[in-house]
Amino acid sequence: MSKVKYYYDSENLAYKRIKPQRRKKFAYAFLFLLSSGLFGFLCLILLINTPYFETPKDKLLTSELESMKLKYKLLNKKMDLMDEALDAIVERDNNYRIYFNTSPIKEEERKAGFGGVNRYKALEGYDNSELVINTTKRVDQLMKELVIQSKSFDEIIVLAKQKEKLLAAIPAIQPVKNEDLKRMASGFGYRSDPFTKIRKFHYGMDFTSPTGTAIYATGDGVVLKADNSLSGYGNHIEINHGYGYVTLYAHLSKYNCKPGQKVKRGDIIGYVGSTGRSEAPHLHYEVIKNGEKVNPINFYYGSISAEEYVAISNLATQENQSLD
Repeated sequence: MSKVKYYYDSENLAYKRIKPQRRKKFAYAFLFLLSSGLFGFLCLILLINTPYFETPKDKLLTSELESMKLKYKLLNKKMDLMDEALDAIVERDNNYRIYFNTSPIKEEERKAGFGGVNRYKALEGYDNSELVINTTKRVDQLMKELVIQSKSFDEIIVLAKQKEKLLAAIPAIQPVKNEDLKRMASGFGYRSDPFTKIRKFHYGMDFTSPTGTAIYATGDGVVLKADNSLSGYGNHIEINHGYGYVTLYAHLSKYNCKPGQKVKRGDIIGYVGSTGRSEAPHLHYEVIKNGEKVNPINFYYGSISAEEYVAISNLATQENQSLD
């Protein structure tokens, strides 16, 4: 029950009851309710942001967030290992490209970023955006480097196949086996002509051997000629090996191939004879590189030993009489 208040009326010399105003009552009540509401709201905010009062859902989300951070850290460690492995592959790739006479891929080309629009805008604005964005960038960079490396290996495979064909095409053996030789009569250089006795340049090597001795293709190629169209060479064969190499075999007794035929190194293409401008049975052999006749002795590494090479080289340098 509310307390009744009085005041003293000096004119009437009596106590009179004070009547409270209704507006003030409502104002006091409103202020009380408003202050209570604000106080309750502040308490609620404090409770929500206080870790001591986490809900089960909050705890679950916190646990998932920590698990996500751990997984991203582990992923970055794995990418560190991938970077190391990729660096080792890149080093080998550069060595392969140098071996095949091709320029290595530039480092700035391998490590170049992605230009244009912001690829990671959708990942911005979160508590852990920096971690997520940096990890995503690393994944994208690794994928790009792997694509570049894959294309480089494809190029190296092509280069290796071309190199294999080149090595098979280069004239690399003697056209007549050592056991079939009587002697190496004349080498590349100035020699005495057997008919005119005049000193002139001899553009091939002469291998003396009995008529009918087998002659071998010195590298893979295609037979250009198997006829006697060149003056002085008699029956002769020309083989186009590709890569600028052509070989010529002259003074044959007979052929074992025909124009347009593909031959492999070591195939028997004809037989020793003494046709054309020849003084005795022998094979005149020439190597032409890019249209220029070169010393055949530099191309026997595939069939003779070092000692045999020294011996035949000494014989080839002697300025004697040629057989054609």
